[in-house]
Amino acid sequence: MTYAAVADSCPCLSGEEYAHCCGRFHRGEAEAPTAEQLMRSRYSAFVVRDADYLLRTWHPDTRPAELEFDAGTQWRRLDILSTSRGGPLDSEGVVEFAAHCRHDGERAVQRETSRFVRVDRRWYYVSGVVSG
Repeated sequence: MTYAAVADSCPCLSGEEYAHCCGRFHRGEAEAPTAEQLMRSRYSAFVVRDADYLLRTWHPDTRPAELEFDAGTQWRRLDILSTSRGGPLDSEGVVEFAAHCRHDGERAVQRETSRFVRVDRRWYYVSGVVSG
């Protein structure tokens, strides 16, 4: 059973059900309206292992040819630390986050400052700088 089939809270911790939150972006029924929402939906895509969505929302200039998931990583929580721009009328945005996981049984945190651009009314992930 995939996460998408479960009527649970969304992994992005919005408090909404997955189907009505990030699930609608993953299914292509809607586009993320802000850079932060795209960041949240991309985090959720890592949780549910939706490589197609991650590649589709990655800017073509920086997108890898393929994406593989680390089987030893289980994503647990996303904390948005700060945002700069990235609103519905902006063309660029930056989101700083901490993604908590268990990797091969050990706790870990990935801190990243991610850059997003909006092209033709769609947000794309461009790049990120990992810190900490």
